[in-house]
Amino acid sequence: MGEAVIKAEPSALRVDLARTALIVIDMQRDFLEPGGFGAALGNDVSLLRSAIEPCRRVIAAARAGKLLVLHTREGHRPDMSDAPPAKVERAEPQLRIGARGPMGRILIRGEQGHDIIPELAPSGDEPVIDKPGKGAFYQTDLEAMLRNRGIVNLLVCGVTTEVCVHTTIREANDRGFRCIAVADACASYFPAFHKVALDMVKAQGGIFGWVAGSEDVCAAIAPS
Repeated sequence: MGEAVIKAEPSALRVDLARTALIVIDMQRDFLEPGGFGAALGNDVSLLRSAIEPCRRVIAAARAGKLLVLHTREGHRPDMSDAPPAKVERAEPQLRIGARGPMGRILIRGEQGHDIIPELAPSGDEPVIDKPGKGAFYQTDLEAMLRNRGIVNLLVCGVTTEVCVHTTIREANDRGFRCIAVADACASYFPAFHKVALDMVKAQGGIFGWVAGSEDVCAAIAPS
């Protein structure tokens, strides 16, 4: 692996591919599939599903380019000892974390809905990080995993753009990582939020990072 230039906003970015990883945020059945937690809240899950194919392409390119690929899942222990009351109590009782849903208990580790969608299933050697919060660094060993591999650049995909993706990018930025949000491989139940979240990442010369399209990312990390 050598260096690559990724066409991005606010400017093109040169990266050392050996020190670059792809992190795929929360592409879980509870968020993306009909009958899951997201749909039960009244959201149109097709808006999130639009990110599946771009994510698939970026994952394939990262694998071809021998980049580290990581996946995250938001969820809690079955006894919910790691679920803050303020988070649990924000919804109606039948829609709260831990309540029984169509795919098992909502956002509980080990339940069907907590798992990553089959279309983007991790390969056997790709780490899966179970996180109790929005950001992928909070109460996880993600930072240690990246530091131990010498990673300094993060390509970030997943859902939702303005919540878990954005929180992870902000956390990474504060820790000195350079982040590239892959725009069409991220999605939100609210298109306006998706756009604004990406605008915030690249504002003021890239205050949180860079934004690129999946085609440009794939071309850079696994050129044909």
